[in-house]
Amino acid sequence: MTDNAQQQPPAPTTELPTQYAPAEVEGTLYERWVERGYFAADASSDKPAYTIVIPPPNVTGSLHLGHAFQHTLMDALTRRKRMQGYEALWLPGMDHAGIATQNKVEQQLAEEGKSRHDLGREAFVERVWQWKEEYGGRILGQMRRLGDGVDWSRERFTMDEGLSKAVGTIFKKLYEDELIYRAERIINWCPRCLTAISDIEVEYQEDAGELVSIRYGEGEDSLVVATTRAETMLGDTAVAVHPDDERYRHLVGRQIKLPLTDRTIPVVADEHVDPEFGTGAVKVTPAHDPNDFAIGQRHGLPAMTIMDEHGVITVHGPFLGLDRFEARSAVVGALREQGRIVAEKRPYMHSVGHCSRCKTTVEPRLSMQWWVKVGPLAQAAGDAVRDGRVKIHPEEMSKRYFDWVDNMHDWCISRQLWWGHRIPIWYGPDGEVVCVGPDEEPPAGEGWTQESDVLDTWFSSGLWPFSTLGWPEKTPDLAKFYPTDVLLTGHDIIFFWVARMMMFGLYAMDGEVPFHTIALTGLVRDEFGKKMSKSFGNVVDPLDWMDKYGSDAVRFTLARGANPGADVPIGEDWVQASRNFANKIWNATRFAMMNGATIEGDLPPAEELSPTDRWILSRLNETVAQVDAYYEDYQFAKLSEALYHFAWDEVFDWYVELTKTTFFAGGEPAKVTGRVLGEVLDVLLRLLHPVVPFVTDTLWTTLTGGESLVVADWPKDSGFRDRAAEREIETLQSVITEVRRFRADQGLQPGQRVPARLELGGTALAPHEAAIRQLLRLQPEGEAFSATATLPVAGATVALDLSGTIDVAAERKRLAKDLAAAEKEKAQANAKLGNEAFLAKAPDNVVEKIRTRLAKAEEDIARIQAQLERLPQA
Repeated sequence: MTDNAQQQPPAPTTELPTQYAPAEVEGTLYERWVERGYFAADASSDKPAYTIVIPPPNVTGSLHLGHAFQHTLMDALTRRKRMQGYEALWLPGMDHAGIATQNKVEQQLAEEGKSRHDLGREAFVERVWQWKEEYGGRILGQMRRLGDGVDWSRERFTMDEGLSKAVGTIFKKLYEDELIYRAERIINWCPRCLTAISDIEVEYQEDAGELVSIRYGEGEDSLVVATTRAETMLGDTAVAVHPDDERYRHLVGRQIKLPLTDRTIPVVADEHVDPEFGTGAVKVTPAHDPNDFAIGQRHGLPAMTIMDEHGVITVHGPFLGLDRFEARSAVVGALREQGRIVAEKRPYMHSVGHCSRCKTTVEPRLSMQWWVKVGPLAQAAGDAVRDGRVKIHPEEMSKRYFDWVDNMHDWCISRQLWWGHRIPIWYGPDGEVVCVGPDEEPPAGEGWTQESDVLDTWFSSGLWPFSTLGWPEKTPDLAKFYPTDVLLTGHDIIFFWVARMMMFGLYAMDGEVPFHTIALTGLVRDEFGKKMSKSFGNVVDPLDWMDKYGSDAVRFTLARGANPGADVPIGEDWVQASRNFANKIWNATRFAMMNGATIEGDLPPAEELSPTDRWILSRLNETVAQVDAYYEDYQFAKLSEALYHFAWDEVFDWYVELTKTTFFAGGEPAKVTGRVLGEVLDVLLRLLHPVVPFVTDTLWTTLTGGESLVVADWPKDSGFRDRAAEREIETLQSVITEVRRFRADQGLQPGQRVPARLELGGTALAPHEAAIRQLLRLQPEGEAFSATATLPVAGATVALDLSGTIDVAAERKRLAKDLAAAEKEKAQANAKLGNEAFLAKAPDNVVEKIRTRLAKAEEDIARIQAQLERLPQA
């Protein structure tokens, strides 16, 4: 009936405390799991491999709800696979977080009155390593609190020796394949972090700026351009118009005077210009705008850099030394004095790029940088998904992936930092450029210098799936655990990380994909669906909830909200409800053990079991099959819901309650039910374990005497189904539910006993009379019994004697008042729905609400009338 037989462990001897206290269990239990090596994967094992590499959190970071969410799901996947007999590896590690970490240490130095330049590069990098050892990696301890079943013996860091070698190896390979090059181009520059940042590290937001229209030239040879960055006009080297624009055709090829300067600039014709937008003329600043740079390249225009790396004006004249924003006001003021301002609009809302780390306004800047030629790499990354070698889940997210990889620009990989992988390029005294591999000696002799820039952090993390397994060496880990099985991550970093891993994995591993499935999650939001932000005051520290409710409660809440690709709202009330669920599991298991629940011995044959026992075993196998199907489809919310409702509704609320009469009667039936209840709890705890590991392992080892659920077998669906028993118990449930509803309608207290006569002949309910009476608090009818209410339910009849139990007259008065209110509501709704003028004007959602009110009123009327009919005569 179940396919979960295993070697019988010794009989359990430990009694459960009356209450579950997570704080007393979780930390000790987790360390026991680690000490016993449960999470350590063996590359020499003959078991099939299952691998997930953790998206490496920043070394500067701490555990937030987004981490807790994704880690819960990854842990659930690997725990289940381990129980299924796989050699499961969940590999942990951290990212060196170039900009963020350097900023942390520079802030520390600033408090000492120093800068990194006071230390020098070598000493500064050593200082960062010291900071990493002292402060970095806080999140690793927090991962233990959550219960992450990672292989700590394989913990990696993107700056460790092995991963640094991988970075140097792939850089040289890309360089030699002419997929890395150096060029002067427009990049995104952060004047605060003093480094280039990639397109995807720029966050755009609507800012209130200004739109200023400026007249260039004189008289008929003048035209008007509009800009939100007036200071950049100091670097203009042309004005561009569309070649078919008749208004400016006479000016094309001529020179016009650039205001506030002694220079003249040409008017060029370029198809990039939209003649319908604004005046149809645009100023061209090739050194400070990517579109202008492209125009400049097409027309051979000079590129004048007018700002330094801090965003300070460097052009000689009255604006020299001004910050870019100070210069903006000063330039507009000077133009206004000369009568050059045609129009000004403030505030002017427009999209402005900001550094994702420090929120400083990004400045487009012409700079010599190192780049990856992404064309062939991105093509391969797209093809791997198109041909099915890599599946994106949910499938509808594939479009976002293709939109990115099919339109990817070359990737600027150099960063003007000291912390990170220094670019392995050496420059010689006579212009030589040499790329040095990790096992090669750099050029010797006077005049040789190494490139000062470091690589973008995403360059090293793009190697994560294979570098962490030992590449470029051919290690046993790489042979066993690559390609990885699943990349589970948020949909927000498809561009940052997923695409880069695809490109580098396919390139480095000769066309072998880095993972078979990309399972994308949504983002965690507050209970109202709002983004969590310090400015909104709605950020939650998951450790606070773990302290208050236990890690299992936080995990179950997050898993229960995890629909593929969809954002996850979460509130404290939901965590509290999950804590209640953990307590329910504890209390039900404790009751079961007190009443003889056991896994000792074989289950009796089906024909020797009661319908109630056959029903729960049938439903148990159905649940196993359902949970397996949801896991394979990454439907964590659905599998959590299925487990919650099976456990709470069917096992605890129905089966455990139905077994009480059997246990009370004792004898052989009680022993059989004890064995079935033990089987149900054994399998249920194993099913729940990947999501709520702490409470389930504590209960299961106590119930079974087994070593640990971490290394127990995953349940299997035996195929046993008993639809007849399911129908029988469904009928029993309908009788109990209907009578309970009637009792509640009559105002009876749940524990109040009522005389009753049960007429169950000719139905399958006769064997359940004792259970019906126990659950409904129905006492034998007695000699003075007089039926005041009769309930026909499912072919049976339940006659109740309510005399003396309720005030019939008062109850009739109350129900009559409720009936009048419902009839009034119905009349009002019908009046509105019958008014054609109202229906013609009212929005659809308003009309739908009125229809809903009408349906509710009609339902209430029917219910109250039935209650009145059932009341005994006063």
